[in-house]
Amino acid sequence: MRAATDLLSGYAQYHRDQRNILSHFIGVPLIVFAIGALLARPAFGVAGLTLSPAWIVFAATTAWYLTRGILALGIAVSTCVGALLLAAHQVADGSTASWLAWGVGSFVIGWVIQFIGHWYEGRKPAFVDDLVGLLVGPMFVTAEAMFMLGWNKPLLAEIERRAGPTVVRDMAKIA
Repeated sequence: MRAATDLLSGYAQYHRDQRNILSHFIGVPLIVFAIGALLARPAFGVAGLTLSPAWIVFAATTAWYLTRGILALGIAVSTCVGALLLAAHQVADGSTASWLAWGVGSFVIGWVIQFIGHWYEGRKPAFVDDLVGLLVGPMFVTAEAMFMLGWNKPLLAEIERRAGPTVVRDMAKIA
């Protein structure tokens, strides 16, 4: 099992343009929300709790995040994903049309934003080469937000040592 430092460094290699990183702050949460909404049905009662496929997937991904070697990051990303799933379950309680519109609409808009970011990057998304990138995306966005708040500068330095610094790619040089 790969450690968070290795996963984040590998993912960062596909995400060095600051505009691409910014697009992930919007696109990744939209996609997580959308998947949560689409997996919020069917919901069924178990021991007085409402359970859905979204919560089952959440439990598995939380276990994965918590075992990557950086507990604070695992807790933070799991908390963020959990909050998005709570919101997603709210839209799943509406009509079928509303539920599908929120789920499918958020998914499509999230991916459009992602692909715009990768156009600036000039690289394909990381998951194309490694499907684990789909799990690393929320961890990367959470880590980037935490770095902006001053958290774990040594981890940021190690990621930048491996992947390089962030830049703003000169689009005028594209021919």
